[in-house]
Amino acid sequence: MDSNLALHTAIAHRISTSPQQRITFAEYMDMLLYHPEYGYYSSNAVKIGFKGGDFFTSVNLESDFGELLAEQFLQMWEILGQPVPFYLVEMGAGQGLLALHILQYTQQQHPDFFSVLEYLIIEKSPGLQQEQQQRLQEFPVRWCSWEDISSNSIVGCFFSNELVDALPVHQFILDSGELREIYVTIREKQVDESVTPSFTEITDAPSTPLLAAYFDLVGINFPQGGYEDGYRSEINLAALDWLSIVADRLQRGYVLTIDYGYPASRYYNPRRSQGTLQCYYHHRHHNNPYINIGRQDITAHVDFTALERWGESCGLEKVGFTQQGLFLMSLGLGNRIAALSYQEIPLSQLLQRRESLHQLIDPTGLGNFGVLIQSKGLPKHNTSQTLKGLTVPE
Repeated sequence: MDSNLALHTAIAHRISTSPQQRITFAEYMDMLLYHPEYGYYSSNAVKIGFKGGDFFTSVNLESDFGELLAEQFLQMWEILGQPVPFYLVEMGAGQGLLALHILQYTQQQHPDFFSVLEYLIIEKSPGLQQEQQQRLQEFPVRWCSWEDISSNSIVGCFFSNELVDALPVHQFILDSGELREIYVTIREKQVDESVTPSFTEITDAPSTPLLAAYFDLVGINFPQGGYEDGYRSEINLAALDWLSIVADRLQRGYVLTIDYGYPASRYYNPRRSQGTLQCYYHHRHHNNPYINIGRQDITAHVDFTALERWGESCGLEKVGFTQQGLFLMSLGLGNRIAALSYQEIPLSQLLQRRESLHQLIDPTGLGNFGVLIQSKGLPKHNTSQTLKGLTVPE
């Protein structure tokens, strides 16, 4: 297996020095992905794209995804009364491609809007931030941390594409109807003591009452839901913390979250008995987070009900929830697909472009991603205006 030995050792040390020689799965996943030196997103191990990558996103297909988002941001600016400046805050910007596509398109097609844009990127990965800075050096983009942004200061839109799915999750299992948390510890007996210690799971009482409170928030009742013993899934408390910070920094405007996930009733369906945790390594996925340590991406689906309800408690109003395919069609992707028939380009290029555009709306893939839009501080006459991406495509 392809593992980062230094990260493996760091995790083992964290476990062995913990009071009960164990850590929550959330802490384990956080170290795997975000350890300052050796984590997947911190050590230049992350690989995005079709060739040599572990996974790809909508941004890797064509520039259309970013260009259509730019059309939605333009309307948001207009609804807000064309404020100067208008902040676009991208959280987790990957390789910087989405920012590039948004800024290039806005500069060319909507220069008035471009002239008032303040584009901020919040990025935890040093390697990705460096790649973003190289790619975006021609544009006035600023990189910052949450601490650099004052409370109640942003007028504009916070947005993310496949960010929340990579936040560390707690894992749990039902045992005789009771919620038990899954912890990670070091396997006690090994045949060869010289071999790097391997990790194993144990279950115990939840590490925090917030885990039980989470299900009150999303309206899931395990004792009455027909769940069998051994039912296993995830709880993303980090997503709630993240949304609290976003809501605190936003004075007036929108939060746009694009990711794969479900409403809570589907997420915690009794038939989805092993949760949604997935690992991605060289475009192959599996569900074993204890191999390829520090060399693979790890994700879990997003519970959009939790984001909606927690957002309400933080002052964010739900504007709408839809699927990516419908969202992009409403913003004009259908017109772009139709226009391909009139373009004088080589057939191979035409077919490749058509395939890319169809992937963005494929209901079995990217097109089924959830799109959640929330708002804060909008006057009543503004909230009555329907966002283009939430209209029914013709």
